[in-house]
Amino acid sequence: MDRILIRGGRVLSGSIPISGAKNAALPLMAAGLLSDGPLTLTNAPDLADVATMAGLLAHHGLDVSRDTSQRSITISGAATDLEAPYDLVRKMRASVLVLGPLLARHGRARVSLPGGCAIGTRPVDLHLKALEQMGAEIEITAGYIEARAPQGLKGARIIFPQVSVGATENILMAAALARGQSEIVNAAREPEITDLAACLMRMGARIEGIGTDRLLVEGVASLSAATHPIIADRIEAGTFACAAAITGGSLLLQGARLDHLGAVTRTLREAGVDVAEEEGGLRVTRSNGLRGADVMTEPFPGFATDMQAQFMALMCVAEGASMITETIFENRFMHVPELSRMGARINFHGASAIVRGVKHLSGAPVMATDLRASVSLILAGLAAEGETIVNRVYHLDRGYERVEAKLAAVGADIERLAGR
Repeated sequence: MDRILIRGGRVLSGSIPISGAKNAALPLMAAGLLSDGPLTLTNAPDLADVATMAGLLAHHGLDVSRDTSQRSITISGAATDLEAPYDLVRKMRASVLVLGPLLARHGRARVSLPGGCAIGTRPVDLHLKALEQMGAEIEITAGYIEARAPQGLKGARIIFPQVSVGATENILMAAALARGQSEIVNAAREPEITDLAACLMRMGARIEGIGTDRLLVEGVASLSAATHPIIADRIEAGTFACAAAITGGSLLLQGARLDHLGAVTRTLREAGVDVAEEEGGLRVTRSNGLRGADVMTEPFPGFATDMQAQFMALMCVAEGASMITETIFENRFMHVPELSRMGARINFHGASAIVRGVKHLSGAPVMATDLRASVSLILAGLAAEGETIVNRVYHLDRGYERVEAKLAAVGADIERLAGR
């Protein structure tokens, strides 16, 4: 199993190209089920999760081809197998996004209950209840979601009791082919939702309210071929912003957008980090000391839960104390014991952690527990004295493209060690 070795203490400087967003690419690929296509997605990241979704779509009978030189994925054909089996779905929670498209286009689907990182229960109840409101008949048997809509899906008014990105994506795709009008109330507003809606519009969907918490979808009989560019990954951009900050460096994040970072930008500025728009992306610089800043994770445009671990690593070397409160997932402090091994002073109880900054961290062997925890340990290693070895980096490869190469190119002393 591969490991990553970091020798800390290097100041980062230069430019990093931000890859296409993993969390946008996965629902966009699932949208390929809604049409014979072809649907061509450009700016596609080369990630384990993207490969998993490609494998799932191929299992359904679609043709999925990748042009690495053009960084594009093309999806075409109609599903011939309507089951998403456990062996594929267990690898990635986003696999449940095939449920809405399969049901809307083919009238039935059998999808294993999903897996993914062990950061919380993340139930699919909201997806299922909304589909039932649209006329689906759903049972859960032997770990599978058995869904049927023999008369097809019909438009409905869906009011989500809580914001859910995945449920919004699934229902948005299902509503695109449903009969009549659907209204999605309390919809998630993440940039990835906006990107999915823009792609669906290119395919011929009729959607109003894009970017708001109320989406109106007028179902159409069919969708057509389209080409769509995947947005830059705001979480990768935020992660490298923390890398610049934790090393006292300056990085140009090529392709990153200020409006996609939401509260992350404001919080970085409160901590003493300069974030400015520049031609081609965002410039992130820290020339003075870091200050503690409080964070509460919230749906967009609030502080992203996917940035919580990275910001905690940054606060470990800030002056003063900061409180970090996690409101989205209940098990998302699993990186705390590993950061503590490196000398961090963190106390947590329930959903909140108090981080008291230290002058320096010390390199140590640590173990990644999930995707974002993995990269938080790399950030800590960049600032630590001595060597840090991050084990179990297969988590990292699910969501970060060539992270060690990108960091090495801007001055980090970092390398991947082959598994043993």
